Amino acid sequence: MRPFAKSVFALVASMLSHAAWAIDPFTIRDIRLVGIQRVEPGTVFGYLPVRVGEQLNDDRASQAVRALYATSLFNDVRLEVEGDVLVVYLQERPTIASVEVSGAKDISSENMLKALSGLGMAESRIFDRSLLDRAEQEIKRQYLARGLYAAKVTATVTPVERNRVNIALSVEEGDVAKITEIRFIGNTAFSEKQLLNEISLSTPTWLSWYTKSDQYAREKLAGDLERLRSFYLNRGYLEFAVTATQVSIDPDRERVYITINVSEGERFTVTGYKFSGNTMGRDGELDALMMVRPGQVFSGQRMTDSTRSMTELFGSIGYAFANVNAIPEVDRDKRTVFFNVAIDPGRRAYVRRINITGNARTRDEVIRRELRQFESAWYDTDKIRLSRERLTRLGYLTDVTIDTVPVPDAPDQVDLTVNVNERSSGSFMIGAGFSSTDKVILTASINQQNFLGTGNAVGLTLNTGKTQRTIDFSSVNPYFTPDGISRNFNAYYRTFNAQNLGLGDYTLKTAGAALRFGVPYTEVDRVFAGLVFEHNDITLGTAPPVRYVEYVDAFGPTSWALLATAGWVRDGRDSPLTPTRGVYLGTNFEITLPVGDLRYARADIFAQWYQPLTSQYTIGLSTAVARGWALQDNVYPIFKNYYAGGIGSVRGFQPASLGPRDADNYPRGGQSKFVASAEFLFPMPGVGKDQSVRMFVFTDVGNVFPTAFDFNDLRASVGVGLNWISPLGPLKLSLGYPVRKKPDDKLQNFQFQIGTGF
Repeated sequence: MRPFAKSVFALVASMLSHAAWAIDPFTIRDIRLVGIQRVEPGTVFGYLPVRVGEQLNDDRASQAVRALYATSLFNDVRLEVEGDVLVVYLQERPTIASVEVSGAKDISSENMLKALSGLGMAESRIFDRSLLDRAEQEIKRQYLARGLYAAKVTATVTPVERNRVNIALSVEEGDVAKITEIRFIGNTAFSEKQLLNEISLSTPTWLSWYTKSDQYAREKLAGDLERLRSFYLNRGYLEFAVTATQVSIDPDRERVYITINVSEGERFTVTGYKFSGNTMGRDGELDALMMVRPGQVFSGQRMTDSTRSMTELFGSIGYAFANVNAIPEVDRDKRTVFFNVAIDPGRRAYVRRINITGNARTRDEVIRRELRQFESAWYDTDKIRLSRERLTRLGYLTDVTIDTVPVPDAPDQVDLTVNVNERSSGSFMIGAGFSSTDKVILTASINQQNFLGTGNAVGLTLNTGKTQRTIDFSSVNPYFTPDGISRNFNAYYRTFNAQNLGLGDYTLKTAGAALRFGVPYTEVDRVFAGLVFEHNDITLGTAPPVRYVEYVDAFGPTSWALLATAGWVRDGRDSPLTPTRGVYLGTNFEITLPVGDLRYARADIFAQWYQPLTSQYTIGLSTAVARGWALQDNVYPIFKNYYAGGIGSVRGFQPASLGPRDADNYPRGGQSKFVASAEFLFPMPGVGKDQSVRMFVFTDVGNVFPTAFDFNDLRASVGVGLNWISPLGPLKLSLGYPVRKKPDDKLQNFQFQIGTGF
């Protein structure tokens, strides 16, 4: 071997013996790097374990090669010695110029590229062949989770200039593997059909295209097994267990077979319970909260609800870390269970500090004014729960959590951390809807619920339909005063074309402005008062109703009024769109002031009540009563009449068709209105417990009357319907059949709305 050109190759130097390659030890006078383009010399010298002035031998050379390989920056490392100069030859690994995904449909390319970036497969990163294999496996894993077991991924690596590569991932998704069979083994107390109704996975049904319930996923199965456990525990099977699950796929990767082995055990009855530990003298309150009673079949859900309520009881009086544990004492021979409810309230604590995180736009004061738990006050779970509900109801905060954090070295103090996620509070929307009444409805709106982070709302809405057109500007300051008095201003212009509803050939145009103030006096109650200015203009068509011709002849086509309004609202529903419990009550009264052309008063009362029968079934009752009066011997303005019929009123009858008719046989409405409805709501078969799709059966009664109420003249209908919070907007369908009607009533069995609230 020539003394001025001795070579050491990386893998040979690290794996072969010194006898195969040998370097005469020498002192390094200089180190020269050859082949680097992108990597900085300082980076190489930082990883190189030898320095100028040090002695180099076989072991040190091997260490140097291994250290440079370990950086994953180089494909090849080679050392040569020229005199007393160490020459390091390097071949850099290429960088990734681009990553493209084609053929993906079930998973968006954006989400797939995001997942690959998390693995290190992204533009400007160092290319690693092993990383490419991991990327292919990650894509396949995501498809497996969606039931696409036949998915294939083909990777193509194309070299480009400047030592870079383009990576193209081609995806063949294949067909979704469908669940062909779900079997239960070991069940005797309940049939296979009953158990299938308790889980979300199923064989294909006519609604599987929407629910995806026939697509297997490990997470779905885990959730279903927990539902099975809860189902048995709630029916007394205290020792129920899932002993095994088997999931098999046919060779074509198109059919999935699931077998669930269960051990039901015996059904247990509760013989009694006792409280132990420190009850703080609240045994009576604790006993009232216990939902599991002697002689009843054991229910896991009732016991969980009982212990949770007891924990909250102690939390409401300051015991932030109370522990309530129901310990079962099982008698397997008698198949009974006795519970020892052990209680440890811990130490009473007060809130030292409340910290708010996650609010980038919303001001701290906007969040703090909704809190009902205060700093330097005793910890109270009821006030914390109420604070969380109030923040969620704002509409521009999501995923609100309030965490309790112990204070180090202060067992009687806690901090609260309010975590919020802000959603975009501004929106620009252009949309379309359709109803059986208005046909096509075009809408456009600009809304800002949290203007400049102040919590104030401003908005402009345009709604156009063949029957009603509206332009409405609104501004709401929910905290016009520090104690929560709200101010609401809105200005509007509305056009009502009566001919499209069969009410006659005339058009009513209304322009107005309103200023209202709201005063809260409980957490769910608010009273309102304000002033409304309104200008009305009646335009008669070629064949208008006689009563409108007479009204215009007597009072003219235009009129204006200044009204004083007062009202009250209580909203205790759990959801405004899909309520399952709670009440919604309100009343509004308006009266014209002694200025302007009109003299009348109107009063409206409405009520809704929802009560869950089970977790899936709900009863809803609603009613609306309205009455109008003429004042000071004046005539009641006919364009302020109430109408009834159609969705939101008495279904099965044409919209606005009920009540008295004029000489031209047009519905004229009335000064009084009564409507009531009863609904039984339940999930649509095949969608599980999804509350966004609910069916209902209903009974409606109601009518409008010229002046006084006449309950002998009510109309009634029954039917079925569907509520769906669809991607296009709230959808409501109803199929109504009048059961109390008169020969001249106009019927309309099928009615629907989409794109507008209901």
